Amino acid sequence: MLVHFFSAEGWQSWGLDGEPLIPERMPVLFDDDFLFEDEGGPRATRAVNAWLRTLPSSGAPSPNSWRAYALAARDWLMHLRRHRVSVFGTRQELVAALGTYADRRLSGPLDERLEFSSWELQVTALSRFYDWAEGEGLAAAVPFTVATGKRMVQGRLVETRHNRARLRRPKPHVKVQYLESDFAGLFRYGLAGLGPDGLEDASFRGRFPGRNVAVGGLVLGTGMRSREFTHLLVHEVPPLPAEPTGVPIPWTVPELAAKGRKFRTTWIDYASLAAVHSYIALDREMSQGSWRPQRPLVVEEADFYGGRVNGRRTRWAALRPEERLRLVNPEGGSLLLALSYNGRPFVDWGTLFRRTARRIRERFEPRFPDVAPHRCRHTFAMATLEKLVEGHYRQAAQLAAATGDASGLALYLLKADPLLILRDLLGHSSVVTTEVYLDPRELHQMDEKSQVASSWRQLHGLRRYYELAA
Repeated sequence: MLVHFFSAEGWQSWGLDGEPLIPERMPVLFDDDFLFEDEGGPRATRAVNAWLRTLPSSGAPSPNSWRAYALAARDWLMHLRRHRVSVFGTRQELVAALGTYADRRLSGPLDERLEFSSWELQVTALSRFYDWAEGEGLAAAVPFTVATGKRMVQGRLVETRHNRARLRRPKPHVKVQYLESDFAGLFRYGLAGLGPDGLEDASFRGRFPGRNVAVGGLVLGTGMRSREFTHLLVHEVPPLPAEPTGVPIPWTVPELAAKGRKFRTTWIDYASLAAVHSYIALDREMSQGSWRPQRPLVVEEADFYGGRVNGRRTRWAALRPEERLRLVNPEGGSLLLALSYNGRPFVDWGTLFRRTARRIRERFEPRFPDVAPHRCRHTFAMATLEKLVEGHYRQAAQLAAATGDASGLALYLLKADPLLILRDLLGHSSVVTTEVYLDPRELHQMDEKSQVASSWRQLHGLRRYYELAA
């Protein structure tokens, strides 16, 4: 099978009424006998050529892309011909052919084996070809299995599709499950538009740095899930203690916004909470506007526990995430903690965190990993357990008790096992789930004399004990 790259030069001598409607450098596939059909009808090359001509107007305007797609289609057609399978055969035939094709191209002879990126290109090209063929009514079946899912994009739930023929190969930097303390600090600086030295980064083009660093610190300081912190209301932020304290400050996670609708209380350190209050008083106040959603829920007489929603007294804990997005002040503006322009709620934290991580990686630290909200949750787990192991919180609780300021949380810190504390903060039903968040190698580097470090080394043998003790 041959690939020719079209040129219209000299078309006037071809005996045509007008210039051919084929772009320059467009690949054309044909068999060795230069025929596009035979006694069996049109050959597969005719369908592939028709598809290739749609590429300039369907998201692939580059001639280099046309060439790559044409070569991928040629290799696939030759593989099908070798196994006597029609390009538009049955589902069973195509799936079996794809299996042997993947085996040959990924694990076969060295001269036929493809690199990861080349295989991904093959999958992309063939997937687009069969999508086109289905739309044209040519293909009744495709060789690929596609998984569907949903994700939040700019506050909207959109459907996603994933071709299972694609390889899953993590980049080196995504193997890190949490941020070390220095990387966590660098991430905070990045959210604030600052460089590693804490000074203004001239390349920063982001917006609302005060909001971003406040919410980023909130996530790193509380371990909340994305669904939980994204739908927090400004009225649910706990008050700031009159004086700085080393004892963490309790933070109630809204029940209907939590995973499994399980009520729990996490905590936050004084500095992170102070940053949130600073954002509320300054940046958030300046972002207030007249924004209103469709079917707004107007709130009056709001306090820490609830407010009058459309004239009816309602607890914040009784509101679902989609209802929280509709809450507005009487004069307009969302009641969510994080606001964008004109009082509009901001919810796309996953994109913001990834862009910040990418900018840090490109500008300052090539080893910096991608950061998603759940990685911040892992970071909170490791940082909290490290402080518990080192006795940081226990010392603060002892000091609070000695000064007569022994709250329920301070007494809890004095008596409870650190692993069970972390389980409760993360909202896990079992300490075995909490284990997934922790890196044993890092724990071995903590205080070897600590009782918690010793209990960690025995954790696998004591799982049943913890389950019963819970």
